[in-house]
Amino acid sequence: MRDLDDTDREILRLLLADGRRPYADIAERVDLSPPAVSDRVERLQDLGVIERFTVDIDGSTLRDGVQVLVTLRPDGHRVGDVRETLAGLDGVEHVFETADGRLLASMAAPDGEVRGRLAGALDMAAVREFSVDLLAGAEWTPALGDATIGIDCVECGNTVTEEGVLAEVGGERRAFCCASCEAAFRERYEELERGA
Repeated sequence: MRDLDDTDREILRLLLADGRRPYADIAERVDLSPPAVSDRVERLQDLGVIERFTVDIDGSTLRDGVQVLVTLRPDGHRVGDVRETLAGLDGVEHVFETADGRLLASMAAPDGEVRGRLAGALDMAAVREFSVDLLAGAEWTPALGDATIGIDCVECGNTVTEEGVLAEVGGERRAFCCASCEAAFRERYEELERGA
């Protein structure tokens, strides 16, 4: 399994700018044939680098409520639960967890009542601090830089390098750091399948 090269990164940049860009246009810009671009995009999907193609909506053109940034500091052992609940709320666009255990969420509150809305969904007793800031604007620009593939082996958790193996097991593409991890995973998977 090879790592990302400059052509892969440029394909990703072009797709980030316009996910509906025709492969012929991308091919012209990266000096490949359209089928070669298609193969690379498929490989990036198989590796999980591209999860899906989606619509990027300009929230400023829609009337969906007051845009706010919510900052929460849950009790340490509750950060994951609060983050998961927060991410599932209608109107929440992004949730970030900081290294010190704070959660930041950008969201639209249709009625402007953020505190009541969160209190109805979250166990506020698990939240030590809470603040809401009105957003004047927001922009999200994913940066690739010199990114490399950082996939973990599904068997042992080690990083999958160029010597790694990408194999289909149970109808899904899975990444392994080596052939022995693939064999161990496949054997255990087939054993569980026989026992089911």
